Amino acid sequence: GLGLLEAVPAEMLLALADPEDSDGDGISGRVNMVWDQATGAPAPGRFGWKANQPNLNQQNAGAAIGDIGLTTPLNMAENCSESQQACRDAITGGTPEMPEDFLARLTLYTRTLAVPSQRNAGNAEVKRGEALFRAMGCAACHMPSLRTGGNPDFPELSGQVIHPFTDLLLHDMGEGLSDNRPDFAASGREWRTPPLWGLGLVPAVNGHDKLLHDGRARGFAEAILWHGGEAEPAKEMFRTAPRDEREALVAFLKSL
Repeated sequence: GLGLLEAVPAEMLLALADPEDSDGDGISGRVNMVWDQATGAPAPGRFGWKANQPNLNQQNAGAAIGDIGLTTPLNMAENCSESQQACRDAITGGTPEMPEDFLARLTLYTRTLAVPSQRNAGNAEVKRGEALFRAMGCAACHMPSLRTGGNPDFPELSGQVIHPFTDLLLHDMGEGLSDNRPDFAASGREWRTPPLWGLGLVPAVNGHDKLLHDGRARGFAEAILWHGGEAEPAKEMFRTAPRDEREALVAFLKSL
């Protein structure tokens, strides 16, 4: 589903943003304007925990150098600081280690990988959980639906109504989740709304249910209870709801 998120028009993200909370609903999503290396101009960020990458090619190149230390045409320098002499002296795999054609194939794969289908969508508890998800205010940021724009190179990604449960915007999530690390326009307290499609498959794919940016939450309910800032009212509605309602909402999340 990453290619579908990439295909959401920038104009839509800018229209969804409400940085001054002009409608007074307590939700003030912001676009993180970042640097697009391909165009050499600012662009809305949409990938990464703080929406610090504008497209999948740049996201993949950033992950290559940041996560596994592989240089690409976008990041030619090794990921070593001036003081890490052993790192700087280590043998490399060439310059760049991931050539442009390989990066292009990787980006094609991530761009066109399909979204997993929802399971048990017709189940009564799942349907009740979805209604509670909306009633408690979760859908204000985890927007159920977006629409992709046109892309002549990828018509299969164009003009689709998608259900990622995100607005791809930055939101203040409170001091409890702050990492005190600004990233472009994002403050230490701000995080991109993570898409929820595929969330229910995390335990099967990853072998655990540790959630949030640092894996601190043990399961879906605990992840909700860490919400603060703009999400504080929704969190409190979940926390104070009857047990059967909390279980129904979690059942809905597990179905995604």
